[in-house]
Amino acid sequence: MAQIAGLRRNFNLPNFLTVLRIFLVPIIVGILLVEFNGRVFWALALFLLASLTDFVDGYLARRKNQVTPLGILLDPIADKLLISSSFISLVALRLVPAWAVILLVGRELGITGLRAIAAGEGILIPASSLGKKKMFLEVLSIVLLILSLRYPELKHPGVFCLYFAIILSLYSAGEYIIKFVKLSS
Repeated sequence: MAQIAGLRRNFNLPNFLTVLRIFLVPIIVGILLVEFNGRVFWALALFLLASLTDFVDGYLARRKNQVTPLGILLDPIADKLLISSSFISLVALRLVPAWAVILLVGRELGITGLRAIAAGEGILIPASSLGKKKMFLEVLSIVLLILSLRYPELKHPGVFCLYFAIILSLYSAGEYIIKFVKLSS
């Protein structure tokens, strides 16, 4: 019975939206990588829907007091899956340089690992305020780059947003490392 109660506690609208975002990832990737009429529309619509769930799930969880351990665990994983897989797909389409995506994905994995190590030592490193700005730039970059499949003039603004996101990403990584060193001393 305790397990069923735990499932009910974790099964709420915010967590459903997070899981939906995870399930949308392979569909978005498939749409991006298969050429067909309407590909840009469907890829963009599903990517925007998935991105919107990121905002809505957190808002609802806090507003309705439905923050759960499952949501705390899954939300950042869903974010990283959506952004990383979208950028990797854009590399396959030759819209962004692989080195740029390697930097972003590597930073995400590195900081996630650092935060996990800190948590294992009882140190909680909260998300950086730069993280939201970085995520916004990543989403904007992906939107522009998906649209560039139909409107090639949007490729350069999309890549510019990616480069700016990389700068914020590396800067915030430095902040996380400094916080970790200070808190673990």
